[in-house]
Amino acid sequence: MKRIFPVIIILISLSLLGLIYFQALWLSTAVATKQKQLRENIFVASTEAAENLMQDYTRLLSLNINNKHLFSNEKMKMEILKPSVIERYSKEEINAIIKKSMNKHFLEGINYEFAVSDNSINGNQIQSDNFMKYFLDSTHNTNFAIPLEMPPGSDYENLTKEEFLVIIIPNQEQIIYKQIFWYITGTILFTLIIITAFFLTIRTLIRQKKISEIKSDFINNMTHEFKTPIATISLAVDALNNEKVRSDKEKSGYFTNIIKEENNRMNKHVEVILQASLLDKNEFQLNMKKISAHELIKKSIENFKLQLQEKNGQISEEYQAENDWVMADDVHFINLISNLLDNAIKYAKEEGPLIKVHTENKGNDLIISIIDNGIGMTRETLNRIFEKFYRAHTGNIHNVKGFGLGLGYVKAMVEAHHGKIKAESTLGKGSAFYITISTAPQS
Repeated sequence: MKRIFPVIIILISLSLLGLIYFQALWLSTAVATKQKQLRENIFVASTEAAENLMQDYTRLLSLNINNKHLFSNEKMKMEILKPSVIERYSKEEINAIIKKSMNKHFLEGINYEFAVSDNSINGNQIQSDNFMKYFLDSTHNTNFAIPLEMPPGSDYENLTKEEFLVIIIPNQEQIIYKQIFWYITGTILFTLIIITAFFLTIRTLIRQKKISEIKSDFINNMTHEFKTPIATISLAVDALNNEKVRSDKEKSGYFTNIIKEENNRMNKHVEVILQASLLDKNEFQLNMKKISAHELIKKSIENFKLQLQEKNGQISEEYQAENDWVMADDVHFINLISNLLDNAIKYAKEEGPLIKVHTENKGNDLIISIIDNGIGMTRETLNRIFEKFYRAHTGNIHNVKGFGLGLGYVKAMVEAHHGKIKAESTLGKGSAFYITISTAPQS
């Protein structure tokens, strides 16, 4: 698992990056293709609009030429034979022709501005209301200039004035992105789904890796914890099988007591594991009753005084809470306090543990503090100490034993009493645990 895990992470990461790259490439290609298609359609529509304007001219010229009485003088003839689009069409008529061409080429609803201008000195032109606004901004807008001329080979070629139809498409990029909006949305959504799946996969793999490590540590710890008492019992049984030992009541009683103590030790280990199982299934039951927290804490401390003496340790007690009455299960409450005291002793420095137990009231809550001067914890360890089976690395301390179930049990019991627990620690200086639990009325 340790070897294959980084490989899996790398392969999944490369796959994700490749997918994102090709999605971006496809999107870029789609935008470029759509842009080219849009420009072509606009150009064709603009050219067709220009042709429609000139086709109307052709019909008009034919009508005028056939009516010879209209040419009463040369001046009038020149005015008729050289007609101007600007003079013949209104702004609304030109807009209608352009709009018809746009709709024909699937450009309905597209925003555009237009103008018809000539190259004369006067600079005559017809233009839409916002034409000049967009004409001056060539960066964000696309211009199409189509010459208005008769078809090549026509009888009326070179009879018209030199004029141009100019069409401006404002913010062409926005139009493109609007047209492919659902493509972009789908691409982003699909990519997010892939990223989410990738994240969940990685998180699951990390959790499985942690579970595997925890499982391995638990099995190793359990093997060690049971191996020692079994070996001791085995040696004691062998000794009792010796006739000299059996005949000596003092020695026989000594080895019998060893067997009994080691048996009790294994029973405690089994009980811890069974308690953890009950916690997982939420099958434990609490016998809640009004009780003094100070009394329960004192009972817990009494059980550790011998251990503290052996390790040259000290414990100070400060009961400043005026109201220490709580609704609690006395057995489980003593056990959770005992677990915290046991940890403070186990992770003490070589010079001996110094433990401070303190209580105080804050509002309607009772705050129980258990502070030690032990080896402390790293931030990573502090974030995981309440995880089941998790045990902190103890460096050169080899006498620290257990299954990593104690603090998980403490947290579960505190929460079962509708309380909260918080831990603080500084590596090399010690740790502090704070239990907050609601008080019961004193009366």
